[in-house]
Amino acid sequence: MLINIFGAKCVGIEAVPVTVEVDITHGIGIHLVGLADVAVKESLLRTVTALQSLGFRIPGKKIVINLAPADVRKNGSGYDLPIAIGIIAASEQKRFSGLDKYLIMGELGLDGSVREVQGALPIADLVTDMGLSGCILPLRSALEATECKELSIFGVETLTDVLRILEGVEDCSDLLVWNTRLYRKLTRNSLRERKPAGQEVMDFSEIIGQEGAKRGVEIAAAGGHNLIMVGPPGSGKSSLAKAMTGILPPMTTDEAIVTSKIYSVAGMKGSQIGLIRTRPFRAPHYSASLAAIIGGGAGSDIRPGEVTLAQNGILFLDEYGQMPKSVLEALRGPMEDRKVTISRLRSKLEYPASFMLVAASNPCPCGYYGEGDRCRCTPGQRLNYLSKLSGPVMDRIDIQLWLHPVDTAKLVGRKKGESSEVVASRVLKARMIQKQRFAEDGIFTNAEMNNRLLEKHCPLDDECRKVMEVLIGRLGLSARAYSRILKVARTIADLEMAKDIRPEYLREASAYRFLDRLNLETFG
Repeated sequence: MLINIFGAKCVGIEAVPVTVEVDITHGIGIHLVGLADVAVKESLLRTVTALQSLGFRIPGKKIVINLAPADVRKNGSGYDLPIAIGIIAASEQKRFSGLDKYLIMGELGLDGSVREVQGALPIADLVTDMGLSGCILPLRSALEATECKELSIFGVETLTDVLRILEGVEDCSDLLVWNTRLYRKLTRNSLRERKPAGQEVMDFSEIIGQEGAKRGVEIAAAGGHNLIMVGPPGSGKSSLAKAMTGILPPMTTDEAIVTSKIYSVAGMKGSQIGLIRTRPFRAPHYSASLAAIIGGGAGSDIRPGEVTLAQNGILFLDEYGQMPKSVLEALRGPMEDRKVTISRLRSKLEYPASFMLVAASNPCPCGYYGEGDRCRCTPGQRLNYLSKLSGPVMDRIDIQLWLHPVDTAKLVGRKKGESSEVVASRVLKARMIQKQRFAEDGIFTNAEMNNRLLEKHCPLDDECRKVMEVLIGRLGLSARAYSRILKVARTIADLEMAKDIRPEYLREASAYRFLDRLNLETFG
């Protein structure tokens, strides 16, 4: 008797359908086909043991299990549950009326318990596309998909729970994820804990001094611009980066869906209910590998890297000058294309990578260049250190800030500046202007403008063109750096509620390009 059960596989941040076909015929042995990896093949022993522990018999015949389509590699332990249901149904030990209504995924314990799987949110999206009634998932995985109110999403903890649902005899409304005790408990906790777990958010008013740097950070947040801060230890680089998350506008629903899918596929969503609403702040160590930053993995097990985990948020690279140059150069593609493609011999995946890069670096190996006589580095050491801030990478960073230590008198006086709430209100107004501007262009911020949109939205009058000619001659700007200045000037105009770009906006934007090639020579 042939049984078909709907399952799924995550490809990138989306799920594709996988049909688990189980047939029992004359012969012996259990045969798994359909390009399954080692983890899936191991599921047979787990599944058989779990079924026997619950009193089911394993037919002494030939059991053929096919994972279709056969040309797509299947990985992970989530096929345990559909395989077990298929064996029970094909051997006619139970009769099910709902196999064609639900998508089923889950890992089985040897005692019949059901363990969580990755990618529940993309799987729920797939269920909608397939026109099914709902899905049966491990309880903690089902919590991720609670925003999909139009589906029947069951959160199960044992194989017995699954059998109750599929037999269709009992009322199983208690197994709907919204009716579970765990959901109610986590809902109460989420209402109390508004601060994002694991993310330290500083208020702008807590940072003393650095008014010029704060202005640069505000412009970066308003336009979605990449930013680097160069300065000695203790100048406030890390504090400004952490405070930046508090002035960014809240994520839209579309942004929250994409970010939540990424963390769901990566298995990093934890027990958070529904969509992730807080913009990510990722701060990998400077010794992180290329695969950790860009993404990668062995065989078909390709995981998203930090550039993808920072989607719609901030990727903070502290000690930027200490990072391997190969990693820094690899950032160029994701920064420009806002996506990353990871290729392997038999597979290729594309992940989104639309993030704001916020980098921090010392100006030299000892960290004190430009601070009187404190620097002990030779000119050659300084140039070698800053050579990691290569021209092509710096061209993709719109705003470059030099930070000096805060004056002692300001620290003693501790005069507070504007709060994050005040700055965030200006940033939000600027973002709303950009949202209206790009309503028909498919982008959201000034930083995303291509050359065509620059010509459309950043026209310059004669006076502005003369200013740009002087700046190009003085700084030796590349074509990409020129476009960066226009984008930043457009953002400054938005913050000032100005319709057109003015000469003073161009001059301010060019002041944030101090690391361009001609200026870099002065560090020698």
